[in-house]
Amino acid sequence: MSGFQEILLVAVILMGILFLPRIMPGRIEQRPKPSAAVLSRNMRLAIAASIIYPAIAALFLQPWRRDVVMYMYAGLGPVVLGWLGYWAFTGRKR
Repeated sequence: MSGFQEILLVAVILMGILFLPRIMPGRIEQRPKPSAAVLSRNMRLAIAASIIYPAIAALFLQPWRRDVVMYMYAGLGPVVLGWLGYWAFTGRKR
């Protein structure tokens, strides 16, 4: 019998969540949401380079055949260091 009561309890909670706000008077005015952050041209270029550079490095180094550690240093390392530097620079600027 407890399984049936649990199903009824879940149904009552869902009904309350869905219908209670519609019944309550005096809706609060919602502020319009600000638009999504607009990325600058330089930021878009940095994101594209962060995707393209490791892909090109993977084509040349072929980490699936050879040394994966070399790809980590030469392919992913500069991208990670670049974004860490950007993060530190923007944090210091603010």
